[in-house]
Amino acid sequence: MAGGFIGRLIVNFVVLLICFIAYSVQIFVVWPWYGRALSVQLVTLLLPFNLLVGMLFWNYFLCVTSNPGEVPENWRPDTHIDGYEVKKLTGGPRYCRMCERPKPPRTHHCRQCGRCVLRMDHHCPWINNCVGHFTHGYFIRFLFYVDVACSYHLAMVTRRVLSSMGGRYWDEPDSVELVFIILNFVACVPVLMSVGAFSLYHFSALMNNTTTIEGWEKDKVATMVRRGKIREIKFPYNIGRRQNIESILGANPWLWCWPAPTPGTGLKYKLTDSDDTNAPVSENWPPRDPSSMHEGDPDKEFVLPNSPWTYENGSVNPDLQPSNSAAPRRRRRDHDGASALPPYHPDYQASVVTNGDYSSDEDEEYGYKDDNKTWVRRGSEGYEVRPAAREDMLERYLLEIGETPQRYHRYIPQPDSESEGDDVPLGQQLKH
Repeated sequence: MAGGFIGRLIVNFVVLLICFIAYSVQIFVVWPWYGRALSVQLVTLLLPFNLLVGMLFWNYFLCVTSNPGEVPENWRPDTHIDGYEVKKLTGGPRYCRMCERPKPPRTHHCRQCGRCVLRMDHHCPWINNCVGHFTHGYFIRFLFYVDVACSYHLAMVTRRVLSSMGGRYWDEPDSVELVFIILNFVACVPVLMSVGAFSLYHFSALMNNTTTIEGWEKDKVATMVRRGKIREIKFPYNIGRRQNIESILGANPWLWCWPAPTPGTGLKYKLTDSDDTNAPVSENWPPRDPSSMHEGDPDKEFVLPNSPWTYENGSVNPDLQPSNSAAPRRRRRDHDGASALPPYHPDYQASVVTNGDYSSDEDEEYGYKDDNKTWVRRGSEGYEVRPAAREDMLERYLLEIGETPQRYHRYIPQPDSESEGDDVPLGQQLKH
C-alpha cells in the first residue's frame, strides 16, 4: 500500500534523525574534545545521555509496534452503568458504520488505520500508528525523553563551544568538529522547539485526562455555552490531576518514566463526581447542539424526490410565487399630466400635472399597495422581504414631499440679477 510505504519511510527517517543527533555529537564532537581517550569524565558525561537515548528508542519502538486498542468482536455496551455513551440524535448506543460494531466510550474510527481505536487521541504520522489507549503512555514517555535528551545534547555542544572560546589553541575545534557542531545545532534546535511545544500540549491534556479529539469537542462546547445555546457543563472524565496521570502512566509514580502498558481495558472509564450545581456533569459527551437537532428518524435513508421542488413530499407548492429575480419588470401606468420620458427625449410632451394613482404588477404579486409598508410575502421557504430598489426609494421620497412620481421637471435657467456693484472695481468695494 502507498500509505503504508510512506508511513514506513517516515519512521525510518525519524530513526535516522535520532541516530544522527545522538551519535554524531559523541563521535565527532565529544570524543575529540576529550583527547580521544577513555576517561572517567568522558563516561560520566556520556553515560546519562546514552541512557536517555536508549529509553527514547525503546518507547518509540513500542509506539510504532504496539496495538493502540481495538474493539472486541463480541463486545456489547451495558446501558445500565455509568459512562455509557449514546448517539447525539437518537440516544441509542454508539455504533460505527465502517466497522459495523458498537463503539465503547471515547472510541473513534481512524480512517488511516481502517479501524476503531479505543480512547483515540490522534493518528500520528511520525510513528505510523494511532495514539490510543494502549499506546498513549508510550507516546507521552517518548515525548518526555525527546525533550530531556535534546536538552542534554544542546548542553554538551554549548559547553564545547564555550570551552573553545577560552583562548587556548589546543581546545580549538578542527574543521570536521566545527562542521558537526553546526550540523548538530541545526538538527537539534528545531526538534527541541517543535517537539517541546507539542509536549506541553500533551502534558496539559494528560493532567486534564483529555485527548486531542476531546479537546476539539470541549472547544465546541465552550462556544455553545458562550452563545447561550446550552448551560455550562463539566467534562465527565476529569477525575483529578493525580488520578488523571495514574490512569495513563500507572499508579506508582516511581514507574511513570518506565515503559509500561496503560492500565485498564479501554472499554470503561471512571467518571467524575458532580459537586457543583452550576456546572453539572454531562450525561452524554459531547452534548448536542440544539440548533443542529433534526426531527424524525435520523437513520432513515434520504432519497431525492423526482421533482426538483422540495415542498412536502416532492409536490409543487401551490402558494409558491416567482422570486424577485424572475419577476417581470415593473410596468408603470401612464398618469394624466405625467410623462415617462425625460425632457430631452424627442417624443416628450409637456402637459398639465394631475395627481393619479399608481400601482404595479409586482405590488399586486406581493399583495401590498401601501408605499409606507415593507413588502413581505410568505412562500414555501418562509418569509421573503422584497428588496427596495433605488427607484422605489426615490418614489417614496417624492410622495413624502408632495411631488408626483415619474414626472420630469424642466430646468429653466434664471437670468443673473444685475447688481450695482458688478462694474465697481474690487478695490473700491473694499474701501466702502
